[in-house]
Amino acid sequence: MTHDLSDAQPNTHALHLDAALLSALRAELGSRVDTAAQMLETARADRSGHISSGPPIAVVHAESVADVQATMRIASAHRTPVVVRGGGTGLAGAANAGPGQLVLSTARMTRLLEVRPEDLLAVVEPGILNLALDEQLAPHGLWWAPDPASRDIATVGGNIATGAGGLLCAKYGVVRDAVLGVDLVLADGRLVRLGRRTVKGVSGLDLTSLVIGSEGQLGVIVGATLKLRKIVSETPCTLTATFAEVRDAARAASAVTSSGIQPAVMELMDALSLASAHRLLGLADPAAGASQLTIQTDGPAGPAEAEQIAEILRQAGGTVSITLDSEEGERLLSVRRAMLPAVETLGTALIEDVAVPRSALADMFDEVARVERQYGVTIPTIAHAGDGNLHPTFVFAGPEVPPVVWDAAADLFRSALRLGGTLSGEHGIGLLKARWLAEELGEEQWDLQREVLRVFDPAGILNPGKVFAVE
Repeated sequence: MTHDLSDAQPNTHALHLDAALLSALRAELGSRVDTAAQMLETARADRSGHISSGPPIAVVHAESVADVQATMRIASAHRTPVVVRGGGTGLAGAANAGPGQLVLSTARMTRLLEVRPEDLLAVVEPGILNLALDEQLAPHGLWWAPDPASRDIATVGGNIATGAGGLLCAKYGVVRDAVLGVDLVLADGRLVRLGRRTVKGVSGLDLTSLVIGSEGQLGVIVGATLKLRKIVSETPCTLTATFAEVRDAARAASAVTSSGIQPAVMELMDALSLASAHRLLGLADPAAGASQLTIQTDGPAGPAEAEQIAEILRQAGGTVSITLDSEEGERLLSVRRAMLPAVETLGTALIEDVAVPRSALADMFDEVARVERQYGVTIPTIAHAGDGNLHPTFVFAGPEVPPVVWDAAADLFRSALRLGGTLSGEHGIGLLKARWLAEELGEEQWDLQREVLRVFDPAGILNPGKVFAVE
């Protein structure tokens, strides 16, 4: 059984071990070993709202692959648990660290190492931010497709570790579709280079895909070879369609999908999340109870596709508007990007992440409404409607998650599984969903996946107590 070491209580023996660890780290890494109280406090939490029981031992600010290797060699020798951390923007508690643990931050490893326009690829360090990467790629006429709502503060390494998605995944896929290879430092400090630079390649097992979404439990990502795309010159077309009922909006999104048209963006906001975003941004209130689809098409066929989509939405009962103005399009998308800070104005927010088959999107919104009624909770919900990924967000008073919220969340997770879905489309399992993972995987796969972890990390020092934790 894996124990959550974040809740371990320090004792005299542990303090002695911590002192020996710090001495070894400082001898090799100097001032990059940080024990400042505020830094340790920050490392206890991410954006999920979960916080560990106490501060970690230290934060190592790695600036090179050699720094990461040295840290892992020392941690392995001292059998000290290591939690890898990037921007701290995760929503599942996977990068939270607690007592007895060492934080290894790759946030200072921010370089774009290589760009090859002729091969549509780039090589980057893990700490580079999504937005900064695209700004540096733009002079080459290139961009990287993954587009999480936190793109201005999320790191590429964190994207890869969680298997992130984003607004553009309806057409361009998720991180898994945009990574050719990763450089990985193992628990004992060895460096392995996984993947390839070629479009095709089937030599050996696909360990790159295994690492993507592994949440820091297989090794430390220290580099990535990314698959890029050419920037299209045409201005995207942006549509909004309002519906009286969220189920109607979800059914309309499914109709767009089944038509065969593939918009770049297709986002759905229910009534409460839409109204909250409008208030936060100082916009006029939407119609009472209205839900909204925001859709964007791009490329040479964009205008024609937008008109086809608009007709589908009108037939589904939507009130539709279209703009070819790029600034107006970005303003409309900013409403969707404001969802999380907007619902945080309503109370403490626990944002969740489930995915269902796209044809079941309306049924899943029905389940959200049922859970709200049954448990007396508030769950504003948005969805990446193009791929069936929903973010139901539980809003409550106070800093602690009430038991009724966890009961409601468990019911909602199981609803997604009954509809043929999954516990997480892009946020990962982390700490918050570990208790339900075995239900989705089944006993045989659960055991098999834990055996894989032991191959990479025999001592179990990489991010213990997460994902495969057993209560």
